[in-house]
Amino acid sequence: MAFSLAHDIDPFPELPIERGRNGEGVGIWVPEMKHTFLAKYIEGTRQARKKFPQRVFLDLFCGPGRIQVKGEIATRYGGALVAWQHSRLDAAAFTECFVADLDSARATACGERLRAVSAPVRVFNGPAETTVNTAVDAIAQNALCLAYLDPYNLQYLSFNIIEKLATLKHVDIAVHFSTMDLRRNIFMEFNEERTRFDMTAPGWRDHIDPAAFVRGDADEAFFDYWCSLITNLGFTISKRMPLVRGDGNRPLYHLVFFSRHSLPNRIWGDVAQGPNRELDFG
Repeated sequence: MAFSLAHDIDPFPELPIERGRNGEGVGIWVPEMKHTFLAKYIEGTRQARKKFPQRVFLDLFCGPGRIQVKGEIATRYGGALVAWQHSRLDAAAFTECFVADLDSARATACGERLRAVSAPVRVFNGPAETTVNTAVDAIAQNALCLAYLDPYNLQYLSFNIIEKLATLKHVDIAVHFSTMDLRRNIFMEFNEERTRFDMTAPGWRDHIDPAAFVRGDADEAFFDYWCSLITNLGFTISKRMPLVRGDGNRPLYHLVFFSRHSLPNRIWGDVAQGPNRELDFG
């Protein structure tokens, strides 16, 4: 089977569609990078996934399950649909797809679109900090889980979410870390009266030298501290951290992947070709 990102006709065009913040469409980098890496990783891990009788895909920021790229008329699969469709290769499909969103209409739309392609889906409504508890409690401890975290802003990437996911025995986590949000706001957020990043990396102000703000690398120091919190949970972070850039070559997201085992990290490193953090974060 040659690799491709499928996007058939939307069975529910009347339901919400993700068209970006300004309604003009999402960037082409969404399917070309974010969804391509996700799909290739899922295809690349199919043999390992088949060893687990229960295989779970979890998306706590699922959106409506359909995107429209800027400049295109047709719509494409959203991340959860991409994950499900590419998991079906060689009888290694996810046995459960858990999707959730703060916007209940978007979560419902994603669920309907997944059911239309025969996915075994469960839908949760509410903030990720809440839905993660319900979802994780419903996942068997012997299941293999791929958690896909793609929040709009860094403030929604609560570390509590990752801590809860870490209670699962077999879990691999892909995170879209908003580099743009961090770089735009790190200086303002150093003010202790502001709290946007406090849940993302608890205690971060105590671990960043104020001199980093003078040098202009406070964002990198924050990211390093966040990574240390991840590794303290027993995960190994892949060195392959592709940087997604938007219009005008602006850095938008780092795609961060971590696992407790070497095989998932190796496969992610193989499929997520692109500059690593050391070369591309500054």
